[in-house]
This record gives sequence, structure tokens and C-alpha cells, in this order.
Amino acid sequence: MVLAFQFQSPGPIISQFGPLVLRWYSLLIVSAIIIGMTLSQYLAKRRRINPELVADLALWLVVAAIPCARLYYVLFEWKNYVGRPEEIIAIWHGGIAIHGAMIGATLAALIFARLNKVSFWQLADLVAPSAILGQAIGRWGNFFNSEAFGDPTNLPWKLYIPPANRPPSFQQFEYFHPTFLYESLWNLTVFAGLLYLFFWGLRHPGRLKVGTIMLTYLVAYSCGRFWIEGLRTDSLMLGPLKMAQVISLVAIALGLAGLAWLYRLKRPLPDVVAPETAAVSQTKSPRGEL
Repeated sequence: MVLAFQFQSPGPIISQFGPLVLRWYSLLIVSAIIIGMTLSQYLAKRRRINPELVADLALWLVVAAIPCARLYYVLFEWKNYVGRPEEIIAIWHGGIAIHGAMIGATLAALIFARLNKVSFWQLADLVAPSAILGQAIGRWGNFFNSEAFGDPTNLPWKLYIPPANRPPSFQQFEYFHPTFLYESLWNLTVFAGLLYLFFWGLRHPGRLKVGTIMLTYLVAYSCGRFWIEGLRTDSLMLGPLKMAQVISLVAIALGLAGLAWLYRLKRPLPDVVAPETAAVSQTKSPRGEL
């Protein structure tokens, strides 16, 4: 019965045809992008916002997020890439950081919203549920790569890590916390909460302020990430600090401040365009109402 709860990766490769290698990590990332774009377009329709705008935005986000996620990781792990420049672009070997992706995606979305004269926060509310769902899917790439695991454990749901993937100080241990699973489950819970919030807002027009879903995402995801990061053995470090925990605390503070701005001060969030300009992105109902 205990064995039934043990996790062990079958390996990072699905299949190989000569020089062509199909990896789990790549498949999961592509799947997350497709599912996320489809979901965001559906949510856009429910809010009467042009879904083609979301499709255009998705391209910007992918082009910005993936390279930034890799660059962020490489900068903090630079000692492992000195003298190995070919490994810098080897994203299929794993090694991307979600906070780097978030920074790149945010910058891309701000530029996109400005150029298209639409509200950044409207777009962010549509993307947030897809982002957290994509993170839940993408975490399984860590499982197949036998990476991003936690401290040694003997819990029934322990994760077996091959000797080649274990840190030098933990070579004598076989089983570790499956932090990929913890974060995936946490992200799915946050995803369900954001969807509930989205549809609650549709049923109660005017009560859910623009930007609430994105700010809730920042707070909820970061709370889980802060705890889970404390279990991990391979965190990106800034001196003695785990960088993901530092950024999580900053994100929680910003999210709570934004929610207080919306609901305590009752003021709209600063945006890249004026509200009346942003309305052009919306499609009209048969009665001509927005």
C-alpha cells in the first residue's frame, strides 16, 4: 500500500526519432499554452471582450515569458553555465523560473495594452486563471526531469530521485518531498477559486472591480509558493535568501495593497489607458450595451 504512493519519474523523454527528441517538459509547456489561450478567449467572450485580442496577446506573452524565465534562471545559476554557453539555450533540459516568466509577461502585456489602447487590468483578469492553470500543468515537467524536489522524507507520497539528480549533501537519501505535486495541487485550488470569482462577478455586475482577479492571483499563488519554497533543496538564492520567497512576499504585499486600493479607497487601479479609451476593445451585445 505504501509503494502505491511513491512517485518515480519514467524519465524526461517520451520518444526519440533519430536526432528528434520529444520531451515531457516541452509537451507540457505547449499544452499549457494552448489550453490557457483557449480558456482566456472563452473568458473574454463572457466579458464581451474581443477574443482575438487575447489570441494576439498570447503570442506576445509566450515570446516574452519563456526567454525571460530561462534568463532569470541562468543569471542566478550562472556558475553552472560558465564555459558551457550551449547550455544557456537548452531549455529542454529544464531550468526555467516562473517569476522570470511573470516579469517578462507583465512587461509584454503592458506594452501590448498601451499599443492597442486597452486596459492592462482587463487583460490581466482574463489571463490570470489561465496562468495559474498553466503553472499547475507545467510543474509536472519537474517530475519528469526529477528536479525541483524538497527535503528528504519517508512520507507515503515520497518521490524517488535518481542518484545523478540528488544534491551532493543528500546522496545517501532516496526519497524526497514531491514539491512539484504540492505546488500543482495548490495552483489547481487557486485556479478553481479564480474561476469562481470570475463567474461570481458576471452574476453580480459592478461588484467585482477590474483587476481583482489578477491581484487575488498574486496573493494566493504567492502564499502557497512561499511555503513550498521552504521545502525545496534547489532554490535560486540571493545571498542567504531564497529568491522565490522574497519575490513571493513582495507579490503578496503588492496584491494586498492593490485590493485595499480598490475596495477600501474605492479607486480604480492605475492603467496604461483611460477607461473610456479601453472600452474600444469590448464587443457590443445585441442591444448595443457593453
